[in-house]
Amino acid sequence: MSIRRSIFGPSKDEIWMQIASDLEGEFIEGGLWEENAVTYNHGEWRIILDTRTETTHTGTMMMTMQYTRMRAPFINRDGLYFAISNEGFFSSIGKLLGMQDIVIGDRYFDDRFLIKGNSPEKIKLLLADDRIRELIRKQPKVHLRIKDDEGMFGTDFPDGVDELYFECAGVIKETEALKDLFELFSLILERLVQIDSAYEDDPKVILK
Repeated sequence: MSIRRSIFGPSKDEIWMQIASDLEGEFIEGGLWEENAVTYNHGEWRIILDTRTETTHTGTMMMTMQYTRMRAPFINRDGLYFAISNEGFFSSIGKLLGMQDIVIGDRYFDDRFLIKGNSPEKIKLLLADDRIRELIRKQPKVHLRIKDDEGMFGTDFPDGVDELYFECAGVIKETEALKDLFELFSLILERLVQIDSAYEDDPKVILK
């Protein structure tokens, strides 16, 4: 065992490789310009865990931040959008999209999360699932939403295809938290079908 591993424990890639093996997914080495990733197929949906790096300039200072993200394209049946955060991160995005604040009636959940969306009834149905709420609560940081695209430098989506998207600052290396995220995405996608907001079909999108 290396000195570094004995001090800091397994590396991110070692943990993510094990996650891929445990879930019968795939660990993909990104190469020189792309990040390593874990992919997992749940039905016709492909869920991808990876990281991204963002560099910002403040005066003469340059800061680099890594983010853990999870993404899953799906066919959005009725144009449902929502954003759930425990830090108010999506408040400005919600205003831009014309989304409104939503209270679901679970006091513990409502006190800890900002929920925005364009269909309160559908979002209440989505979050009526006890296990989905539990998995959201278990994440130390939550920035979860449906996105309509990946922006100028991301993958182009066909009409009617959107993306379930999670992101938080830092690199998640906790095995339980990562497995919980994969379960959360799987359950949300299934629930979206149950409430007639998604189709089970393959969205036929390959993410960059």
